[in-house]
Amino acid sequence: MTMTQAASTTMTRQQGLTDLEARFIAYLDAKPRTIDTYRKALKQFFTYLADNGITRPERTTIIAYRDSLLAEKKPTTVQTYMVTVRLFFRWAAQEGLYPNVADKVKGAKLDKAHKKDALTANQARTILQAIDRGTLAGKRDYAILALMMGGGLRTIEVSRANLEDLGTAGGSAALYIQGKGRDEKTDYVKLPQPVEAAIRDYLKARGKADGKEALFTSTSNNNAGGMTTRAISGIVKARMQAAGYDSDRLTAHSLRHTAGTLNLLHGGTIQETQQLLRHSNINTTMIYLHNLNRANNHSEARIAAAIFA
Repeated sequence: MTMTQAASTTMTRQQGLTDLEARFIAYLDAKPRTIDTYRKALKQFFTYLADNGITRPERTTIIAYRDSLLAEKKPTTVQTYMVTVRLFFRWAAQEGLYPNVADKVKGAKLDKAHKKDALTANQARTILQAIDRGTLAGKRDYAILALMMGGGLRTIEVSRANLEDLGTAGGSAALYIQGKGRDEKTDYVKLPQPVEAAIRDYLKARGKADGKEALFTSTSNNNAGGMTTRAISGIVKARMQAAGYDSDRLTAHSLRHTAGTLNLLHGGTIQETQQLLRHSNINTTMIYLHNLNRANNHSEARIAAAIFA
């Protein structure tokens, strides 16, 4: 199958590329953040075609593009870009514009092991204790970290939380959250007394606020619109570094890993941990169990004892 004349014009002219991109984006049924990711990834692919003078991409083109990405970018980024390319050519074929030359072209091979480390209970405690809770920013940051450690929240879930989302569930204080891929706040995490107390302490210091306002706001302008995921990640990273924990493997997502790991270490079942972390697939939760099994494997020490004793 060859390109139609209209599609050929689209693939070779910048304005045509813009029109084709617009049609593809309009076809997508996804959230704005996801659509924005697809748009950026597609632009990267079109730039590659233009830089290499390619007007009629073939399967070999897609493979070469993937390999060029692998040489410069992280596997997770490559995977996102390749998903976009495959989806784009599948759509183009459905529309009769161009053959699906990206069909079954593999992306990057992703390691299922966690890329970020979990904290030990002592490390988590040290980080929290290093926060000066005598200031509004300190009260807020302490509450954010305590919430993320205690409930395994993602930064997006913290960013989306409003004051009105505080409530009760099963006789316990709770925070209703809009989880990953969800449109409503139907999930919740229970708030143990120390976590709830930290949030209440911050809110008392912050002063009167409307229930529609964000649970956590900037202290510089008290922005009721809430904090971005980038700002929350920056706060967590800064508090870790201030406590002496500075590593590329320690980020805001480490607090989620900390919650899951500590729950399993202290008697939580794999099913309970899956529910806590709101994993749709239990195989995702099993990664935590695998990591714990490896950590508790003392083979190296036994071998060293046999050799050096």
